[in-house]
Amino acid sequence: MIKITSLALLIGIGLNVSAQDKFQPTLQSFEANYKCPEWFRDAKFGIWAHWGPQAVPRQGDWYAKKLYINDVYDKKTKTFTGKPDPDYTYHLAHYGHPSKFGYKDIIPLWKAQRFDPEKLMALYKRVGARYFVSMGTHCDNFFLWNSKIHRWNAVNMGPHKDIVGLWQAAAKKEGLHFGVSEHLGYTYNWFQTSHGADKVGAMAGVPYDGNDPAYQDLYHAKADTTDNANLTNNIANQQNWLSSITELIDNYHPDLLYSDSKLPFDGIGREMLAHYYNDNLKSNHGKLEAVYNCKTGETNAKWVLDIERGLTDSITPFPWQTDTSIGDWFYRTGQKYKNANEIIQMLVDIVSKNGNLLLNVVQTPEGDLDEDVVAILEQVATWISINGEGIYGSRPWKIYGEGPSITAVKKPGQFGGISDADKNDYSQADFRFTTKGDTLYAFCLATPTKEIKIVSLAKNAALSNKRIASVKLLGSKNELDWHQSEEGLIIKKPSSLPNSPATVFKIEL
Repeated sequence: MIKITSLALLIGIGLNVSAQDKFQPTLQSFEANYKCPEWFRDAKFGIWAHWGPQAVPRQGDWYAKKLYINDVYDKKTKTFTGKPDPDYTYHLAHYGHPSKFGYKDIIPLWKAQRFDPEKLMALYKRVGARYFVSMGTHCDNFFLWNSKIHRWNAVNMGPHKDIVGLWQAAAKKEGLHFGVSEHLGYTYNWFQTSHGADKVGAMAGVPYDGNDPAYQDLYHAKADTTDNANLTNNIANQQNWLSSITELIDNYHPDLLYSDSKLPFDGIGREMLAHYYNDNLKSNHGKLEAVYNCKTGETNAKWVLDIERGLTDSITPFPWQTDTSIGDWFYRTGQKYKNANEIIQMLVDIVSKNGNLLLNVVQTPEGDLDEDVVAILEQVATWISINGEGIYGSRPWKIYGEGPSITAVKKPGQFGGISDADKNDYSQADFRFTTKGDTLYAFCLATPTKEIKIVSLAKNAALSNKRIASVKLLGSKNELDWHQSEEGLIIKKPSSLPNSPATVFKIEL
């Protein structure tokens, strides 16, 4: 295969960036000119609609890929097991063989007939979200916007609605910042399972519908043997990605753009990002309000690091984001959801470390929410309504917390950082801190059952040389009995204290 340099590649596809633009498609330009906007640093909490046709079978994430896996490959033993993926088995039983009824036939079944974006957005605002992210396209190559790139989009098929546009209008109505996510970089090789055939069984050797030339605009062309990494090395595919994401940017001018990968495709990815930043400057009269999320493994000055289902283990110099889901990524029958306590404690921990939480709220194929999901969100809303002042607009303190949970052994996250799936057995000795000017917020990650002690605020403690002027409990008008000792800030347990996943003390210095 002939390798093409980034410069030659960019010349070949035609730059969207002029020499007069502030951002040029180089890492040096991003580092010199980008600064994370204050709206994102203040927002702290966003909600994501990771939603599309793959919800239809109610089998969870990656259905479009796994329905074509007749023989599962075991990465540990590096052998094929001779057993089908559960999604293949489900598909065969409910829809038929993927040589005839494939993902192209699932798409028209997605009607979204109970989708009410304004109702959902009003709920999400009450829950505490300050920004909202719509999926633009998953790895299934189906676009949720009104696209001219190809016919496989939600205006032309399925719901026959501009899902991204409807989400954006609803977010603007509620005063929320709006973002879009793209997972398209992976699609070209992710969807290669559709080009296969059964390896075992009565239908062995019968080609799946992805081999039909009539559907190459959905399933892509069959990749050659050298193109087998997560991100394609095929230049035509990379150019298709650039055209698609550029259209998404130009149609909606989002405040936030999320890539489910590192910045894709070297020079082509840098061109996309320069275009996004420059477009955002123009859309906001010279003020940069853009946030670009990607997965690079470390925080930096060029964009905002995203960690999927993971957290940092310390305060970072640059803002970052955890993206996770309340359940599976797509709707799955019988799935277990994170409870409100887990969500709140995770939010507090993330914010104390200079991060934001982007939470996917799983929608049914029809577009509404399960009753238990609504109940969980309402519990989060109740806590936020009382304690949100310690979250929004805050910044990290000198340390992010204290207590046994700080030194506890953490499991590594699947995609970097530490896992967000650890079930922390917090005690009333576990605190997280945020600050606004001379106000310190101390989040006790358990409901206190006895006298409260904050060791970091002991008399003559090195962390603070300011006198404590007052201590209050958010949500209560009663005065607290407190004093500082050599052991810490000592607060007598109030006579009335609601059960809470994070009891918040407001400390004026």
